[in-house]
Amino acid sequence: MKRWGAAVVAVALSIGLSVAGSPAQAHDRHGDNAVRTVGYYTQWSFADRGIPVRYLVENGTAAKLTHLNYAFGLLDEQGRCVSSDPVADYQRPFPADRAVNGRADRPGQALAGNLNQIKQLKQKFPRLRVYISLGGWTGSKYFSNAALTPESRAAHVKSCVDLWLKGNLPGAPAGAAKGVFDGIDLDWEWPSTEGEVGNVVRPEDKRNFTKLLREYRSQLFVQGLKDRRTYDLTAFLPANRDALDRGYELAAVYKLLTFATVQGYDYHGTWERTTNQQSAIRVPAGDPTTPPDSGEIVVDAHIERGAPRHKITLGVPYYGRGWTGVTNQNNGLFQQSTGPAPATYQPGYDDYRLLKNLLASGDYKLYRDEKAGHAWLFDGTTFWTYDDPIELERKGRFIRDRKLGGAMIWALDGDTPQGELIKGLVAGLHRR
Repeated sequence: MKRWGAAVVAVALSIGLSVAGSPAQAHDRHGDNAVRTVGYYTQWSFADRGIPVRYLVENGTAAKLTHLNYAFGLLDEQGRCVSSDPVADYQRPFPADRAVNGRADRPGQALAGNLNQIKQLKQKFPRLRVYISLGGWTGSKYFSNAALTPESRAAHVKSCVDLWLKGNLPGAPAGAAKGVFDGIDLDWEWPSTEGEVGNVVRPEDKRNFTKLLREYRSQLFVQGLKDRRTYDLTAFLPANRDALDRGYELAAVYKLLTFATVQGYDYHGTWERTTNQQSAIRVPAGDPTTPPDSGEIVVDAHIERGAPRHKITLGVPYYGRGWTGVTNQNNGLFQQSTGPAPATYQPGYDDYRLLKNLLASGDYKLYRDEKAGHAWLFDGTTFWTYDDPIELERKGRFIRDRKLGGAMIWALDGDTPQGELIKGLVAGLHRR
């Protein structure tokens, strides 16, 4: 900070430089043929699912992405940025057949793990911008501590810039990961609203979130001057309108972000006993819930609260949610269940590349509501709501027709080896 001075930063911020002005937008301009396609690749994709970064090259996804978010970096109790899994992030060596560049990692090299694979991905696709995502559902416990005071905000951002942008990883050579990330994505779930049980939550989180973004913009501007580049700032924002109103000064937040990714899924799930859609574009006829949820409702809620359309990047799921013990009526939709369906990774949750096999087995029938824009599988007792390539193409058209900024994918390891989902989504985003 001292090199450039607070006055330089203040002037830059006052004219919108790197906040809503030319540097941030220079990397984020898009028209009808260049909307954002943002995908999350998770820290555990390889260890838990056997999906390395190379998979994104082989199934054609990487060539279709504009941005990749690596999830997640965490915060300690003081609000400082830390790696929750150094082995996965930067220590695990990759063999040649799993490496993006086809060459095995060497013993003692400065950077290994997922970050080195992402670095190789950027070398192969130099227009791809990559962000480190901080927090997530199980990693947002201490965001409130980070945002609490001017001192805690400054210390938090400094630690994140040092770890992820300067690339100073513990136990690795200085700057080992420099250049991997082009920005920071905040996944605080949620300010002033409890997400995961045990999260630190304060009423002042709402205004402190805006202040935290300003601190990020200030330090990212200074670091960008030093590095002669622009660092971006994005955030994941909720679908729930109560969480929006309790936790965000939304118009101000959007002005400070390069763009936002907006929750376009988990409208319903197995925390409820009644089966339902989790990501429909419009509210299906007969939906018994109050208030109803849909992509259309969520997008309108953000726009009504001051979000510019071109900064709304609507989330789409590469996974489904399932119930079992379902009453065999209405093809399983809006019926009572006995609980979550058995699944591969956690009860009631499975990736599309696996759910696709249920339909192929012949035991399940596919149902589709073309007006509302959602699909589901039902075998008479087990119900799965999910998005297939047809529904993702439909969502892509919705995003294009509403002149939104693009689509965000959670998560990339859910697609098939043939890249069926990314093909459907991109077709909808770009097809005339």
